[in-house]
Amino acid sequence: MLETLRKRCVLCGFESESISSSLKVCVRCLRERPVESLEIVRRTRARWRRSISFPVSPPRGGKRCLLCVNECEISQNGTGYCRVIKNVDGRLIFLTDNFDEAYLRYYLDPHPTNCVALPVCPEKDHRGFFNLAVFFAGCNLDCLFCQNIDHKYMIAGGTMRDGERVSVEELVRVAEQNRVSCVCYFGGDPVPWSIFTLKTSRKMRKRICWETNGLMNDSIAKQMASISLETGGIVKIDWKAFSPSVYEALTGVDGERAVERLKHNVELIAGMDERKEPPLLVVSTLIVPHYIDEFEVFNICRFLAQIDEKITYVLLAFAPQHLMHDLFTTSREQMKKVLEAARSSGLKNVFVENVWLLS
Repeated sequence: MLETLRKRCVLCGFESESISSSLKVCVRCLRERPVESLEIVRRTRARWRRSISFPVSPPRGGKRCLLCVNECEISQNGTGYCRVIKNVDGRLIFLTDNFDEAYLRYYLDPHPTNCVALPVCPEKDHRGFFNLAVFFAGCNLDCLFCQNIDHKYMIAGGTMRDGERVSVEELVRVAEQNRVSCVCYFGGDPVPWSIFTLKTSRKMRKRICWETNGLMNDSIAKQMASISLETGGIVKIDWKAFSPSVYEALTGVDGERAVERLKHNVELIAGMDERKEPPLLVVSTLIVPHYIDEFEVFNICRFLAQIDEKITYVLLAFAPQHLMHDLFTTSREQMKKVLEAARSSGLKNVFVENVWLLS
């Protein structure tokens, strides 16, 4: 049962049932007192990550990985923050010891699927056909509210478990089944496995989509977008928060760098969209009670509207998971407020999904 008592921000004393015990601070303190607030949150995250033998923070002092904004510097026999990339004799390689296999689960999801881009998904009425859903182990973020936390347990303790080593050839073979009409990479996140996903996608003759946090490097962003543009797919970017301190508290990575990378990649991908239908880019935000409010949503949307007022933006209802299990689902009142904030920014295509979760 969810905790129903009002909890107190340890910095300012503000009381609310929507202050998570994993953060211990309110959103106002995160914005106005970021140094103190983030130090408190880091202690919670460090305990959790040590319990599953993950690096507490993006490592420094070794061979640099350039796949994402973290730019981990991985020491000999160490791993990156994602736990997917490791250093073996000075060479960066996947946890699988090669670039032709990935650690994942896959399944055939009948249309219409629970797609982040469902309002504009070209496959939503393709009944009798399937999406090949590819769920990767590992992620370059550590969201305290993670809705798919199994991706970390799949590689916890330095071993691979509760998943499969899947080769490029096997995944291509599954995708080529007649009733598979599209492929979607998610997790975790497909970015740490991007060498595998890009290679695999180029061998497939299906619509290719990505669900990602959008923190990949410039080259990977362009390649993902090019593949989706050519195949009729969509790049779905989950923008967690606009305020760097809120972003960092929720995800564990440098919020300043992450928000700047998001701005860059969103603008890059939007600028590549020569097709318009379906849109190449869809941006979403999970409406975490208390922490993702009108301020966060309005500023994300204002940035998007400045690029293109027709960018598709999806608001997602939150369900209590992982270390933020003590919160309630997103309330109808909060969703109404953030929806109004999104529309007031000038964006034309704003949608609400997971409405059945609203309380």
